Amino acid sequence: MSSLAAPLTTAEFHARVHALAPRVAVFDCDGTLWSGDAGSSFMRWTMETGLLPPDTTTWLRGRYDQYTRGELSELVICGEMVQCYRSIHVDTLRAAAAEFFARFIEPNIFPGMLQLVTELQAAGTDIWAVSSTCDWVIEEGVKRFQIPADHVLAARVEVISGVATNRLLDVPTDEGKVASLRAAGITAPDCVFGNSVHDAAMLAIARGAFAVNPSAELLRRAAAEGWPVYDPPAPLKIE
Repeated sequence: MSSLAAPLTTAEFHARVHALAPRVAVFDCDGTLWSGDAGSSFMRWTMETGLLPPDTTTWLRGRYDQYTRGELSELVICGEMVQCYRSIHVDTLRAAAAEFFARFIEPNIFPGMLQLVTELQAAGTDIWAVSSTCDWVIEEGVKRFQIPADHVLAARVEVISGVATNRLLDVPTDEGKVASLRAAGITAPDCVFGNSVHDAAMLAIARGAFAVNPSAELLRRAAAEGWPVYDPPAPLKIE
């Protein structure tokens, strides 16, 4: 395994990205555009607020415990974490996602990433967001980045008459992120940004891959692949 150069500063990171003059840039969301995991946090919050009924909460807690013990895959748990909202009206889910994101995730947006996305958009770059978190949370979150819903690829279920079902339509994680991008007509993005090993497959198809706020496992993969690393400064907390 090759050694990895020191993490880029914000100025160096932005310069490396802009030097590629990207036409298409793809961003993971949780841990990449903001710190923390909005998917599991939203799940817990909807348990605590009663949006999820008690029987579903009990079942989902058990499934998530299995996942943390390594007994369920990322693909399975991410699918179940969106299927659990079956029979709830999507308007209710979107309202809950808006409240949740504003209260708990928006303060954790990385300023350096928001600045980069804004600059790329001004330069005409086509920006896409890809996440295994449910679509109503991600679509709400990326409004802060001016990324439209039709450029979001996230875990989602079929909606019938405005009500969520348990029929999965997509769960973009690992190689599934590449498949979701391919289905959207994106096979060779100019830049890809991700923070975990579950982003490695889509990082591998990019002309320029960047490990942002990387997990230990992705850091090892970045060293092997020669992907530059950016550790964004912590978001400024507003008192």
